[in-house]
Amino acid sequence: MALNLRQKQTSLIVRMLNLNQAPSTASSLSSTENEEEIYKILIMDSFCRSILSPLIRVNDLRKHGVTLYLPIEKPRQPVPGVPAVYFIRATPENIDLVAKDAAAPLYDSFHLNFSSSLPRPLLDRLAAQTVQTDSAARISKLYDQYLEFISLEESLFSLGQADTYLQLNDPKAGDQEIEAMIEKIVSGIFCVLATLGVVPVIRCARGGPAEMVASALDTRLRDHLISKPNLFTESGGLATSFQRPVLCIFDRNFELSVGIQHDWSYRPLVHDILGLKLNRVNMPPGNATKSYELDDSDSFWAANSWSPFPKVAEEIELQLKAYKQDVDEVNRRTGGQGGVEFEGTDLIGNTKHLMNAVNSLPELTERKNVIDKHTNIATVLLGQIKERSLDGFCDCESDMLAKGSVDKSVLLSLLKGKGTKEDKLRLAITYLLSFESPVPSELEMIEAALKESEVDISAYQYVKRIKSLNASFASSSSVASRSNIVDWAEKLYGQSISAVTAGVKNLLSAGRQLALTRTVDTLMEAKPGTEVDSYLLFDPRAPRAGSGAQFRGPFRDAIVFMIGGGNYVEYRSLMELAESSQPAKHVVYGTTEILNGKEFVDQLAALGKKMGFGAAATVNPGQ
Repeated sequence: MALNLRQKQTSLIVRMLNLNQAPSTASSLSSTENEEEIYKILIMDSFCRSILSPLIRVNDLRKHGVTLYLPIEKPRQPVPGVPAVYFIRATPENIDLVAKDAAAPLYDSFHLNFSSSLPRPLLDRLAAQTVQTDSAARISKLYDQYLEFISLEESLFSLGQADTYLQLNDPKAGDQEIEAMIEKIVSGIFCVLATLGVVPVIRCARGGPAEMVASALDTRLRDHLISKPNLFTESGGLATSFQRPVLCIFDRNFELSVGIQHDWSYRPLVHDILGLKLNRVNMPPGNATKSYELDDSDSFWAANSWSPFPKVAEEIELQLKAYKQDVDEVNRRTGGQGGVEFEGTDLIGNTKHLMNAVNSLPELTERKNVIDKHTNIATVLLGQIKERSLDGFCDCESDMLAKGSVDKSVLLSLLKGKGTKEDKLRLAITYLLSFESPVPSELEMIEAALKESEVDISAYQYVKRIKSLNASFASSSSVASRSNIVDWAEKLYGQSISAVTAGVKNLLSAGRQLALTRTVDTLMEAKPGTEVDSYLLFDPRAPRAGSGAQFRGPFRDAIVFMIGGGNYVEYRSLMELAESSQPAKHVVYGTTEILNGKEFVDQLAALGKKMGFGAAATVNPGQ
């Protein structure tokens, strides 16, 4: 695929580990040079460890000559005679630590790799400190790597920027704080584009963070493209317009419910219950194994992670049965025949069976490990599903979002039942977002049930207020009153109010397609006379004046970026779009951070509290 982000990022990191030479070049050095350069120490900060974690295993580091990897934040002992490869963010704190290490000196030579780029003020700071301690000669090389993002899969990345939704919607956030957040997001997306080597056509809805990011990114790309050569010269210069992707930028307010609802598929369930971080899950106390890796190297995960949970449980049983049959077959072939000695061809035949059995042992052991892993994970999930009635929450939310109807008795029983406080809160917020005009008596019933369960309703009240403001804005007839409401809203939220319930009526069309996926499909098709005609278009390669030169599509490749937190439900929906399209499309999904329902609702609750919505009158709010 042209946009295989994970593969490209991995190859650039491997090059960095080989002192920014191609691995083949590094390995073709003479034996004397190779001995000098082969052993390295890798120094990273916490964020850059997150970048490497899903891509490079410890064995891979050793393969590239890294014998020791250490955190920059911790005290370290001198290691003479080896070069040190630093992979760090460009921050004043890191620059000071590098200068201190060089002055000590901890290592013979320093190869500094910055996850994004090193601004001139920080370069001057490093120069001044190393000159002062007469250690500048130890700094061998400095590289701007533009790798400040986390590739979780071929088509999935995160910027690892926590609490973005909270910070961008904070009513107390000043202009400078908002601009700093936007710049941080733009820098992360720029790193992704630089790694892919593509300059996309940018599309976004008007207003809010999406337009701010799109506009700032357009300016950043234009400024960079002026210089020759640049990061896009080699790949971008040769590409025709038809090979360029479209970058679709959205704000989380475009479709709030997807970030809140419960889901019945294996991967979202694992994320929701066990907290899938950097392709790893931590198991609850009492399990023999503390954590598991879950990525494409796990064949069961790759094949079944999007399946409904009951189907996953069936598949585990089937694979366990097949494994036992294969083990029995090996035992039967190698178990001898009632103690009778083998002679001639029988002996040769039995020896072949023994050799085949020995050769099959690693494969059987690996299969057993995978089955055990998913049996343990599924057991924990099943326990939580039963304890919290998660199947009931999934069904009820799905009915509300897809059909626009709800069985009040089912809703009430769930709100008063055995789910956690967060489960009940998420159900209540999903109800709010599923109906344009909820019945007041039903709202009272829901709020009473939440209070009875001692649920902190800050997040619920925040979403309710946003909906109320949005309804007031939509129903305003006069321009003056509409303007006043927007002014008030901007003062309150630091941005224009997005239509929180936009697309709710048709949220799940035929095939249960999300509004986001439908919009991306329309943007890629680029046909006139559709609902996305009002979307802004930025083409960094086109002249600023004369929009006629802008390329409008259609596109076969898209990068979809969600500001304020993405999730695996959206990712799955976009992958289904790409797979079902004829001809095939390729979609990469990225976000500021990947959140499960509880994590996102926590940010909504924090916003509710900032707006003065307190918890319910409880002794012990939250759970």
